[in-house]
Amino acid sequence: MWDEEDVQLVPVEWLKPHEEIKPRNRDKLLEMTKRWGGYTKPLIVDRVTGAILDGHHRYSIALELHLAQLPVIAVDYLLDETIEVDVWPSAGLDSLTKEEVIAMSLSDEVFPPKTSRHRIADHLPPIHVPLEVLSQPASIQ
Repeated sequence: MWDEEDVQLVPVEWLKPHEEIKPRNRDKLLEMTKRWGGYTKPLIVDRVTGAILDGHHRYSIALELHLAQLPVIAVDYLLDETIEVDVWPSAGLDSLTKEEVIAMSLSDEVFPPKTSRHRIADHLPPIHVPLEVLSQPASIQ
C-alpha cells in the first residue's frame, strides 16, 4: 500500500499524457480543485519516462492553472506485474500493452479519452497539496 511518503512533487513539464481527456470531466474537477485549494489525489506515473498512467484530468488542470509541479506516485510500470492495462469496452481496440502506452506517451499523439484502463492494486493515499505550493517551481534536491 502507498502512503503519503510515496508521494513526490515533480515538474509538470516532465509528465507525458498518453490519452485525451473529457473536457466536461475536467471542468468539474477544476472547480472542485479550486474549492479544495489544492490536489487531494496524486497522479500515478512511470518513474522512467514520466508517462501518466492515472491522472490525465488532474494534469490538464495543472496546465489550465499554470502549475509548476504536481504530486505523483512514481512506479516501475513495465516491470511491476501488479499494474495491468486493458482497454475500455468502447475504446475500439481489442487490446493494449504497457509498451504501447509508453510509446504513445513519448510520441506527439494521444489515444482518445477512456482508451486505457489501468488496474493498480494499491489505493492512492489521501493528500492535500495546496495550489500555492504547486505553483512554485520545483526545488532542486
